[in-house]
Amino acid sequence: MTDTQPSLTLSKKDLSRLRKQEKKAQREQRRASASIAQRWREQRKASRSRPGPRGWNRGAGGPVDVIEAPFEIQGTTVQVCGFYPFSAGAGLPVIGSPLGYHLRRRSLVCADPVSWFRAGIISNPSAFVLGQPGLGKTSMVHRWITVLADWGVIPMVLADSRPDYVHTIRDLGGQVIRFSPGQGHLNPMDLGPIVGRLAGIRDENERTKALEEMASRRRSLIVGVVGMMLGRELKPHERSVIATSLATLDPDLTDPPLLGDVIDHITARPDSLRSVTLTHNNTDEYDARVRELLDALISLGPSGMYGDMFSRPTSEHIEVGRPAVFDISGVNENDHVLIAAVQSLCWNLGSATVSAEAYLAADEGRRRRTYLLVMDELWRVLRASPDMVHFIDAITRLNRGRMMAQVMVTHTMNDLKLSEAHLTATAWGFVERSAMVFLGGLAEGEMGNLREVFNLSRAEVSQLSDWIAEASVDAWTGKAGMRPGAGNFLLKTGKDAGVPLHVQLTELEMADTDTNRDWDMLT
Repeated sequence: MTDTQPSLTLSKKDLSRLRKQEKKAQREQRRASASIAQRWREQRKASRSRPGPRGWNRGAGGPVDVIEAPFEIQGTTVQVCGFYPFSAGAGLPVIGSPLGYHLRRRSLVCADPVSWFRAGIISNPSAFVLGQPGLGKTSMVHRWITVLADWGVIPMVLADSRPDYVHTIRDLGGQVIRFSPGQGHLNPMDLGPIVGRLAGIRDENERTKALEEMASRRRSLIVGVVGMMLGRELKPHERSVIATSLATLDPDLTDPPLLGDVIDHITARPDSLRSVTLTHNNTDEYDARVRELLDALISLGPSGMYGDMFSRPTSEHIEVGRPAVFDISGVNENDHVLIAAVQSLCWNLGSATVSAEAYLAADEGRRRRTYLLVMDELWRVLRASPDMVHFIDAITRLNRGRMMAQVMVTHTMNDLKLSEAHLTATAWGFVERSAMVFLGGLAEGEMGNLREVFNLSRAEVSQLSDWIAEASVDAWTGKAGMRPGAGNFLLKTGKDAGVPLHVQLTELEMADTDTNRDWDMLT
């Protein structure tokens, strides 16, 4: 007997039901596949507009298929410093005026020469700001002025030729002193009434030291201004004539002579001047030896092209302890000699006033005030006369001991490249001695010796060059926007890696820091 397999017989109704179930499962599978494909397409589209954790997921984007675990090492900073691949160092301390944000980390950057010096971060309360025009140098100095003034530091802008700082100093309740032909007078021999008080210092050694410093400042200034008029450095006997005349007419700096008094004293041929000119009883030789010196002094007087601007008593002196700005915008910018002369006179007057106040504070046993001296448009003075290089060098070396922080501003290192190599070296020393250097946009040919002095890396040089690009024109408004490098600076302290930052202004600062405000009348 044979075993047989029982057969399964489905009715038509059961067969129809099974077919419907199969078709339903196929439809659901197709819908699920379509949904997965749609999500994949959306994700891929999104990844083309931004990089994902594996890079750019698009053609030629180079996405990484496999991410390997990083190789970890441990060691001291001396051993592993060469592995650090970035041009910026560690995070900055939150000390000083808030300037803006770090261009890489977006963290807050705070810095100013006064606060950093007090905190021991830098050894010299000085800053130098370099950058092409229109990139925000003045705006950053405005921030220092306003913040430090609120913290008790007294700002003094020693020559404002455009003017850029008058509005800010006036808003701070400061003193605006105007000097220009027909508006105000400035006696080059008068360092201010506060200097005259130095003769009353009780300690004889301190009194002698203070008076000699002020006399040296005055001699250097007059030598520099006369050199501007002559277009050359003064000869040794000409310097001696000026020094001897000033010492004779005003030995203790209490009764400063006028320009006419100095001219009369030289033309009177006193024995003291005959002696220093080695002419003795030879009148004709004496006259020949001092002729060019007298020509320069007379040209500064009322018979010269500047009228009585330098030949009458100073019309307004600095009020000690109050913010101040010297507005010299009325001086003709095309007269480079005049504007440099006025600029140097204001610089000397401001620094001498602050130095004298420090001596008096020590004598009276009171706390000394801290000042911030701003010396903008440095190139004007340096180009006017070789003697002015030594004059600026002298006054800047004394500032730290007199509770003075200084900020010097110019466009490029080419501004400091002068007619002779030794003068250029002295001018470049202004930058090298500055504890903080803020570099704005510069072309490679405008950097001078910055690469060697501050060890600029190739990345830093490239970054500074990129910041000088011109702004693009908006197709809708037809106006140019901000330049790409506007407000960007690289902060260098010695040879350490620079800190790239962007100075961020508030709305209240915009009006006072607009150096193109006069152009608004033409729009």
